[in-house]
Amino acid sequence: MTSFSLRSVRLRPGEEHRDEQEVELQPLVLGGQRYLPVPEKVPAELAVSLGTSGMVFELRYEARLHGPCYRCLADAVLDVPISVREYQATNPEGSEELTTPYVENDQLDLSAWAHDALVLALPDKILCREDCVGLCPVCGVDLNSSPHQHEDEQLDSRWAALSELRDRL
Repeated sequence: MTSFSLRSVRLRPGEEHRDEQEVELQPLVLGGQRYLPVPEKVPAELAVSLGTSGMVFELRYEARLHGPCYRCLADAVLDVPISVREYQATNPEGSEELTTPYVENDQLDLSAWAHDALVLALPDKILCREDCVGLCPVCGVDLNSSPHQHEDEQLDSRWAALSELRDRL
């Protein structure tokens, strides 16, 4: 887990502190599939600025994920640029919107923040390529490498009664 001590930063209102951090990323499990960040530790740019009412945190890094394609299960590689901000009010007075869940006891949890930002930046479907056609629903062959169609599509015998009904109408 990578964290940053906010006690080490001495800022006056309007000042900013920039630092290079090496953030440790954990593997992701999405839809029952495991996606690995490569490398596990990525260089990140952290900026902490102090305003009159609180602190603003900015984090920028690039992540590369390796895992299965959503459609064909082949290897997929995805590069994701991340640029996020969080705000922590000096006196939040019980308002959750004015606090960040990544600051606790003057420690900024960079790993958890980087993980959540990465998950939110991912596309709906991770694909090996944009035009991936997936697997054949009948035989399971990868349609990207072996496009084909099945000539004899047999009707499932459980639907025969409905087919007869349709024919009578």
